[in-house]
Amino acid sequence: MSDKVLITAALLYANGKLHFGHLAGAYLPADVHARFQRLMKRDVFFVSGSDEYGVAITMSAEKAGRTPREQVDRFHEINTRLFEELSISFDHYSRTTWKGHVQPVQKFFLDLLEKGFIEEKVTDQLYSPSEKRFLADRYVTGECPACGYDKARGDECPKCGASFEATQLKNPRSKETGAKLEKRPTKHWFLLLDKFKDELKEWLAKKNWKPNVVNFIKRYINDLHPRAITRDIEWGVPIPLPDTDGKKLYVWFDAPIGYISATMEWAQQQNNPDQWKKYWLEEETKLIHFIGKDNIPFHTAIFPAMCMGQSLPLKLVDEVPANEFYNLEGKKLSKSEGWYVDLEDFLKKFSSDQLRYTLASNAPETSDSEFTWNDFQLRCNSELLGKFGNFVNRVMVFVKKNHEGTVPPLGPLDDEDQAFLKHIDRITEEARVSFEQYKVRRAAHLLMELAQEGNVYFDLKKPWKLAKEDKQAMATTLHLCLKCVKALSLLSYPILPTTSEKICLMLGETQPLVDAGWEKTLKTPLTPGTVLGKPEILFRKIENEEIEKEREALFGNQKKESSVDENQITIDEFKKLDLRVGEIVKVQEIEGSQKLFELTVALGEEKRTILSGIKQHFTPESLIGKKVVVVANLKPAKLMGRMSYGMVLAAQEGETLELPVLENIKSGSSVK
Repeated sequence: MSDKVLITAALLYANGKLHFGHLAGAYLPADVHARFQRLMKRDVFFVSGSDEYGVAITMSAEKAGRTPREQVDRFHEINTRLFEELSISFDHYSRTTWKGHVQPVQKFFLDLLEKGFIEEKVTDQLYSPSEKRFLADRYVTGECPACGYDKARGDECPKCGASFEATQLKNPRSKETGAKLEKRPTKHWFLLLDKFKDELKEWLAKKNWKPNVVNFIKRYINDLHPRAITRDIEWGVPIPLPDTDGKKLYVWFDAPIGYISATMEWAQQQNNPDQWKKYWLEEETKLIHFIGKDNIPFHTAIFPAMCMGQSLPLKLVDEVPANEFYNLEGKKLSKSEGWYVDLEDFLKKFSSDQLRYTLASNAPETSDSEFTWNDFQLRCNSELLGKFGNFVNRVMVFVKKNHEGTVPPLGPLDDEDQAFLKHIDRITEEARVSFEQYKVRRAAHLLMELAQEGNVYFDLKKPWKLAKEDKQAMATTLHLCLKCVKALSLLSYPILPTTSEKICLMLGETQPLVDAGWEKTLKTPLTPGTVLGKPEILFRKIENEEIEKEREALFGNQKKESSVDENQITIDEFKKLDLRVGEIVKVQEIEGSQKLFELTVALGEEKRTILSGIKQHFTPESLIGKKVVVVANLKPAKLMGRMSYGMVLAAQEGETLELPVLENIKSGSSVK
């Protein structure tokens, strides 16, 4: 293991609040590893930041009625505070809108361009006639070209994981309005990823990554092709070329460079601008990207390729312990559907360590996992309180009452004492290996195993009996119990940092664990006579009423968000509608009406008079001969003194109105 460790956690889009999925996928495992590596006395730099450019930002800003700058400022502040409350120990948390980010991003572009890895092309891109603009991929949805999923995004499919260009979608439409899109020519710059295929394959052949990462990326690299790295948008890093107004670098190009620019920002704040090179330009650095599985292609193929095409010898990633998805009560997290837990609200009721432990003990390391309120309660009450907290408390309280709150001396060891020490040594070593290998879930389980071994030993030795029968044996038992408590403080530090600090204070430790380090903490014996701190309850019991309230809020949220469905109809009710194909054969204006046309519509042999409020959107000549959809069994209504015998269906978005028009079906035919 290198003595210099550079840890990145995926940049967080500043278009919403941090949630459980983000934490379980990238930030908690990254923080656990950073804390562990600091205990191992390695030179650690843990960096991340807010991803603040791109279409996802402009979309959320538009919905919220804010400018992009107002939007990213808002969520950068919220998420920075949440990370602090969750004890995520970044060495530096930056943002891609800081002024120093533009220069390294543009240098990446120019280096790749100079070396022939970027090509300018005029290509067909998706254009929305109704919105009068080209739509970047995050504004687009449609059918996945790989699996046919009909809600694929413009750059990837959330169902099968395929990555593609938005123009490859079948039946593309605007994500915002649902309007159909068409292809129109526009100029863009493409990264020629296919030119890196052989170099990437050779590089990847030396990696021994998790199977889910390796299997995914091998398939991905076989299909590498040029990808557009610019977009027709206003919010982004400018292209460093003349005559490129209205075009910006695409967010997936600029975002990973944010790791480097963030390190540069940190170096400037240290009054040593070149200090970033210590991590990014030296081969002995171990670079680890902590990401969710949806970010695998960007961090294992695209960003490495971009780095290979630079004039500086940038460090390529060594490890990518990507996690699977983390769901909520059996379903994918979704704020739009009301299926989420607000972190700000959660942290007002429960501790950050309770959440960290729950996420760690059920981490989605090899398959998708989920948060449930019942599991949260069980882990907090049965494990954190019942095993871990119970052991620490009973030992500290007993020592206070029976040995004046000081560390007892260690006397002769019997077989049970020796066996207990072996358990402590075995579990701490297994935990060390687990932390080193990114197995956070296993480390969390070992933490509870050690606490349980402590409880078993305490019950076996019965120090309350020894207090009356053998003071020396009691002292030895308590000394070994305190040794176990000390080991628990060490093993818990990466996962439960706040709890670990409390235990250290109770043990009378004067040196922070991270300063002492893993080996010194384990090898330094407890000093008899050391005055211990005041015993403290580490965890509280979570009551059934609390969990029931949270479940009601969650499922109630879902019902509330789904309240638009209260007027759902059955198939039998739908069948009551008589929808027919009608051909408009005559159009007359109605005197005094600015909106209504009087249409004569042929439903086969029958002709109907229908009044329709489409006058502001069509001329009479443009409507003659159109076959439209008519509600033929609508109750007749009187409008502007005239009778209307049906309704023509239309769709409207803003100022745009369209008629669903049929071509080959005969008038009078049923629409089903």
